[in-house]
Parts: sequence; structure tokens; C-alpha cells
Amino acid sequence: MKIIAIGAVTVLASCAAYVEGSNMKIDRAALAETPPSGQFIDVDGTKVHYQIEGSGPDLVMIHGAGGSLRDYTFSIVDALKSDFRVILFDRPGHGYTERIADRANLGETPQEQAALLSKAADQIGVKNAVVVGHSYGGAVSLAWVLNNSEQVRGLVMLAGVSNEWPGDLGSWYTITNSWLGRNLLIPTASALASRKRIEDTTAGIFEPNAVPEGYLDHMGVALSKNKTILHATTQQVNGLKPEIIKMEARYPSISMPVEIVHGDRDTTVPLDVHGRVLVTQVPGANLTVLEGVGHMPQHIAEAQVIAAIKRAAKRAGLR
Repeated sequence: MKIIAIGAVTVLASCAAYVEGSNMKIDRAALAETPPSGQFIDVDGTKVHYQIEGSGPDLVMIHGAGGSLRDYTFSIVDALKSDFRVILFDRPGHGYTERIADRANLGETPQEQAALLSKAADQIGVKNAVVVGHSYGGAVSLAWVLNNSEQVRGLVMLAGVSNEWPGDLGSWYTITNSWLGRNLLIPTASALASRKRIEDTTAGIFEPNAVPEGYLDHMGVALSKNKTILHATTQQVNGLKPEIIKMEARYPSISMPVEIVHGDRDTTVPLDVHGRVLVTQVPGANLTVLEGVGHMPQHIAEAQVIAAIKRAAKRAGLR
């Protein structure tokens, strides 16, 4: 029995070493394939990665869960930078922005992320901005507007999380919220994720629409399965619902122009739970429903998204 026990420990140690080695290779591959495209600033000890394109009124764009600022640089920034100074941030634990040190084991709340990015925006001179948030980034954008509104003159929600949803998040989030998930499942999933698996996951996010050609390579396969990003995503999403419930009661106090753009085929952040409810909570908010569009309107309905951004800027007196 002692020999069997020693053998089991040896096997487990070998597996752990393989996973750790694979995770390190993934990190090196991410840096080689998709290096930081912008600059870094220090915000209270946290390194924040940002990118600025174009000139004009300030437009801050915040990406969703598991993504990075590269989601916007795939296409839409090129169409906006002639009219706006576009400021893109990697959220904490995503892309090349660090986790907030004292919150990394719990998951940074939307309020904490908004406070960090607001301070970063101050350092680069952001004023009178329109803030755009996609998916989880919508919750961060709402927190920014509610708590740091002096920087913001307009808000655009793209398939944004805004209201309490029924039920739980599913088995993946339940398991990864445990010690076993954080310390074994996530590192192993990162090490073993194949390109085919990542392609299938990406296709599920875009459903029922097709993934644009070249999108996954632009985002970076290795960056998409980075262990730190998987940790941040699961922890932040697991803690999101109670924070959303806290914010909901404050939505009627939002007095700036708000444009909501949401696909009617979105199963990730359903229109009827979020967009259709938010438009009734914010005075003067405008809702654009995109027929046949899923969770990625910034890629599938780029023209309508750009129109909503320009409309928010005009309503705010910035254009």
C-alpha cells in the first residue's frame, strides 16, 4: 500500500508539473502572438494597460468577460477614431492589466474596477467622455457612471449586464468557485484547451451569428486561455449578481444620455432581462433592438453601434 501511495503522489506531482509548465508556455506564447498594443500606467500599485486612437471627444470603451481591449481594435475602433479620441482599457485580470492586489482572490467588483479605470482615465486626461461597455463591461460602465459621473457625459450599453437574472450561472461557475476549481480545474483547463475548443466557445458567444474571419487570431488563442484571465473571469462573474442588485435601485438617478443596444437573439445577456428593463429604469434612455443579433453587436451590427455612440455624444453636447 505504501508503494501505491508513493506512486500516486508521484503521478499527481508529475501532472501538476506538466500543467504548470504548460501554463508558462501559454503565457510566453501570448506575449509573442499578441503583445501589449498600448501603454501602461500605475494606479495605486496596479499596472493598467490602455490604448489611445484618434482625436476628438473622449470615448472610453470597456470590454466584456474573458476578453481584452483587442475586441474593439478588431474593427470598430478604425471606424470611430476619426470622430473620437478612443481610449481602450484592459479590465483587471484581463489582457495585460494586473489584478487588483487585495481583491484578486475574491474577484474585483464592478465598482472596484470602475474606480481603478476612472483613476487611470484621470491620469491620461479623460474629460467629458462617452463610456461604452459591452457585456460585463456594461456593469462596470454603470458603476462608473453611478460613482464617478463627473468624468462622463454619456453612456452606451452594448448587450450590457444591468439587472438581476433568474437562476444560477451553471455548473462551470459553481465548480470554479471552489478551492478545487480555482487550484486544479482552471489551470488544467488552460493547459489542455485546444484551438478547436476555443473556436467552439467563441462560436457559442457569437450565436446565432458567424464569427468574423480572423477574429480569434486577432484576439490571440494563447491569450484567450491564459490562466490569470480564466481566474479573473470566473471570480468576477461569480460575484456579479449581488453587486448588480445593489446598483439597480440607483439607476433612476442617472441623468445623462443613455443609449442601449441589444440583440434580440442574445442568450448570454438576454434582452428581456437586461436591455428592456434598463430602458424603463433610466430616465430618457433609448433602446435599439437588433433583430437576429446575438451577444456581439459591436461586430455583427457595427453601423448601428456607431450610430448609437454618435447619438449619445450628440445628446451630451459633445458633437
